[in-house]
Amino acid sequence: MPHAVSLLRAARLARSAKPFLARGGFKRERCAGCRLLPSHCMCAIRPSVATRAGVCLIMADIEPLKPTNTGWLVADVVADTFAFGWARTEVDPALLALLNDPQWQPYVVFPGQYAAPERVVQGVEQPAMHGDAAAKRPLFILFDATWAEARKMFRRSPYLDRLPVLSLRPEQITQYKLRNSGRDDHFCTSEVAAMCMNLAGEGAAGKTLEAYLPVFSHHYLRAKNQQPVDWAGAEHLRLREVVSSQDS
Repeated sequence: MPHAVSLLRAARLARSAKPFLARGGFKRERCAGCRLLPSHCMCAIRPSVATRAGVCLIMADIEPLKPTNTGWLVADVVADTFAFGWARTEVDPALLALLNDPQWQPYVVFPGQYAAPERVVQGVEQPAMHGDAAAKRPLFILFDATWAEARKMFRRSPYLDRLPVLSLRPEQITQYKLRNSGRDDHFCTSEVAAMCMNLAGEGAAGKTLEAYLPVFSHHYLRAKNQQPVDWAGAEHLRLREVVSSQDS
């Protein structure tokens, strides 16, 4: 069944007057399930992890169409992933309904220096802290966009102003190889989602996302360079180890 990012991509394609051609990508037929060439399809190894936390992706206009988009990977792994297109002049009513759903505690994930100090938090509440099984579930709101687009989206989304801003403090540098922002401290969407899951005590989901991204990058680059997938390589071995550890 198509996930939220897949559905958003289909809706965006339906509104397009002409086909979307990704810069620098391959122009051949793609698998509908993973956006890769059928010869490099990775649908058979798609992992899924049950989580209490959810992810809400607010995506720049053409982001769902980009084959290098990693919000897709988040939706593969985290079942409760929601995806909405962003527009300056209007807001999807379904997004507003999600933000007001009493089961969720939304957090806008963004660097704290761009928000008022009283909004900034460094962690999320977990039921174990209070022994409260009925505590709200964390919902991480991620801007799935370039850094320039994300800053604009953060500033021009007043419906988010009442929500706490979760400011992450990563100790690692980005491992994302398919786009280059020129900054080691700029992370792709799936890397940010992994950090959020780990912070929320969802270690299995965090580790899975961390292992899944290199596999996707491997498949994408091998397809682009017309090379076969190395199914016995380090990337696949690590993902298999992570998935098998959850099953045992």
